[in-house]
Amino acid sequence: MSEILLRRSQFGVHPIAGRIGAEIAGVRLSRRLPAKVLNAIRDALLLHKVIFFRDQDHLDDAEHEAFAGSFGELVAHPTIPPLAGTNVILELDASHGGGRANHWHTDVTFVDAYPQASILRAVVVPSHGGDTVWANTVTAYRDLPADLRTLADHLWGAHTNDYDYATIRPNASEEDRRQHRDVFTSTVYETEHPVVRVHPETGERSLILGGFLQKLVGYSRTDSAHLIAILQSHVTRLENTVRWRWLPGDVAIWDNRATQHYAIDDYGDQPRIVRRVTIAGDVPVGVDGRRSRTRRPHLPLDLPTGAAA
Repeated sequence: MSEILLRRSQFGVHPIAGRIGAEIAGVRLSRRLPAKVLNAIRDALLLHKVIFFRDQDHLDDAEHEAFAGSFGELVAHPTIPPLAGTNVILELDASHGGGRANHWHTDVTFVDAYPQASILRAVVVPSHGGDTVWANTVTAYRDLPADLRTLADHLWGAHTNDYDYATIRPNASEEDRRQHRDVFTSTVYETEHPVVRVHPETGERSLILGGFLQKLVGYSRTDSAHLIAILQSHVTRLENTVRWRWLPGDVAIWDNRATQHYAIDDYGDQPRIVRRVTIAGDVPVGVDGRRSRTRRPHLPLDLPTGAAA
């Protein structure tokens, strides 16, 4: 090979935290990685839920998309246009309000077949601050008391991109609010997911919660809020998380079916630009075999499933 894509003597997977996260060394990400390396990366992702690569500043947008395409079909964000000159890349530029997703979430759960994985590349990072934290929703489920696990197995949640933006970003500028209203919610999606899904590759059970979950089906908003808070508190326990300090050229890949993440907004007006490619997922299946469902036409969240408007 004309280019050294894998430094065999240095290749290794190094866990970072006890329950989630590993750094992979010795790999130069490229569209020409051999199948056995791609398989090793995939295995590490399924085991550790989020994996990190340093020193990948050689990657450009086309190579970023090509590498991501090695793991499945690429999908653009449902409402935000891709970066100019790319097919599906979502650019998150903090100076324009993007990237400040400082709330716990799993990507795009407001659609039924939300992405199986995301690949994020750091382009410009702050000199300090701007870390991202991931949480393991599989171990969070395992930590639940037995009776609470049984309850969660039978719960369904309504997810939507049409939520109260001000409650999450109360200090957002008027421009950011307009961008959210006119672009992010240009099409309103609402989907019902089981609170517990069965991972299609590992068979593990994980919790589908996060910022796009607005209420539990069949429960009042008050009861929903209490139950969701209890379940979510197990997700975000520090023992269940890993925190990554970004350097330019870093790449992170996370299993979006088994994690939540939070971009910490603690860097003031420093520049922060990251670019994300997402890989198409499948429709979640609950422990009883039922699949997630999109609500069409759009119905108020307080109506029970199947009710007429």
